[in-house]
Amino acid sequence: MKQIVSTKIMRSSDAAAIAGGTDSKTLMWRAGEGVLQQVEATLAEGWHGKVAIVCGTGNNAGDGYVLALLLRQRGVLCELYLLQEKFSEDGAYYFAQCKELGIPYKVAEYMMTESEGEATDWIKTFSAYDMIVDCLFGTGFHGEATGMAAEWIIGINEAFKTTVISVDANSGMNGDNGLAAGPAVHSALTVSIGTYKLGHFLNQAKDYRKQIVNCDIGIPIQGKRYQLLEKTDMAVLFPERKQLCNKGDFGYVTIMGGSLPYSGAAKLANMAAAAMRAGCGVVKLAVPRCITGAVAPYLLESTLYSMPDTPDGFMAFEQSAVDEVLNRVKAAAIGMGWGRCSSHADILEYILNNKSLPLILDADALNTLSEMDLKILKDTRCQVVLTPHPKEFERLSGKTIQEVKQNPVEAAENFATEYGVILLLKGATTIVTDGTETYLTDRGCAGMATAGSGDVLTGILAGMAGYLEVTPLMVAGAAFLNGYAGELAEAEKGSISMVAGDTVEKLPQAIMELENS
Repeated sequence: MKQIVSTKIMRSSDAAAIAGGTDSKTLMWRAGEGVLQQVEATLAEGWHGKVAIVCGTGNNAGDGYVLALLLRQRGVLCELYLLQEKFSEDGAYYFAQCKELGIPYKVAEYMMTESEGEATDWIKTFSAYDMIVDCLFGTGFHGEATGMAAEWIIGINEAFKTTVISVDANSGMNGDNGLAAGPAVHSALTVSIGTYKLGHFLNQAKDYRKQIVNCDIGIPIQGKRYQLLEKTDMAVLFPERKQLCNKGDFGYVTIMGGSLPYSGAAKLANMAAAAMRAGCGVVKLAVPRCITGAVAPYLLESTLYSMPDTPDGFMAFEQSAVDEVLNRVKAAAIGMGWGRCSSHADILEYILNNKSLPLILDADALNTLSEMDLKILKDTRCQVVLTPHPKEFERLSGKTIQEVKQNPVEAAENFATEYGVILLLKGATTIVTDGTETYLTDRGCAGMATAGSGDVLTGILAGMAGYLEVTPLMVAGAAFLNGYAGELAEAEKGSISMVAGDTVEKLPQAIMELENS
């Protein structure tokens, strides 16, 4: 797993390392050296052509000055662009060495003077370089890039055929939440310094960088950290199966959903298939009686249960029917295609008050829950897993989407702690937490932004809950598997034409690759 921290923890860990005897100039040198090496190791073309290193005024700029010194040693042509002649203490130390070696540099205000006040064509200026290194702002940046910094960022982004490297952060982005209030640098590669930060993965972050790597510069992390799942973490979730086994060994699970207005027969079948492909022994798909005929032709391996329905085609509450469909099952998933009906609150209330099993709530079960007294979550014997997208979480938590975006990890952890649930908050990077353990998974793709993708994830979760203990790691692993299978599907179908069923079809390949990684 990759270690992720807040910028506050990174700053305090950096300060502790210095207080412990590691010289701050040494750390800055290691950062510049790490960027040099990571570019060579990650990009096929490595360092090439003419390089511009664009610097702000803080320690992030100092990393750029070290890099300039190292590139000069390698014989690589490089020039420095300074926003101002203003330096941090360590930055000034290395900039002085750059001046002594005669490394060319330009300062924004002097460039304007030389052009007699005329606006500089920054796109044309930066297009003269084969590579641009972004050292404008570090991960501590917040707010909006304005003035000359904004002009430079726009110029970098629109430079022709130029490879952009961001050092520690894509300038213009918030290091804690991955939001860009104004222009932000788009990079081919971002090189994190020390360890990864939350802002490297949350919200818009993935849209601003193609690749990200980290260089460890010897700062022991002191304080809270989060974990980003990797392929090598997944094998433990898919243990080798003995030959002497039967379907009961891998769990019966119930999936309860559907309604006449939102029958989505194929989507319900996809969800059941996802659960089976994820490894459970039997899926009991429970739908209102009025749509069983529509769903049956799409269903192959799963068992179809006909539930009582209301006159307008929604699932009705009948205790004996609920008891039957949940009898001897290992886990249940509820809410997909359910629609809005008062009887659904009765079903949820009965299960939460009277059953003891892992219960995954998605889609309209979340909407139903948001209209109930959430105190029921604190009192239930069920192990509840909630899987909201941002709008559903807004209804549940009472916090607006914009409020949550400012600190999604904290919002998720606080909610999970208060109500005693495992929360899976969907996003470009998904957050999974029970308030104590927190995992992130950044697998997935634009092709998954299509109807039924959330249902597939719920099916995978239900399927894995059939034979695994439901923990935050297991739930995060299900999200990882879903995203990984989606990436395989997109590689074959493309982001435009891909549908949710394509992800289901790629689950066998995904699992085989992950269990052998």
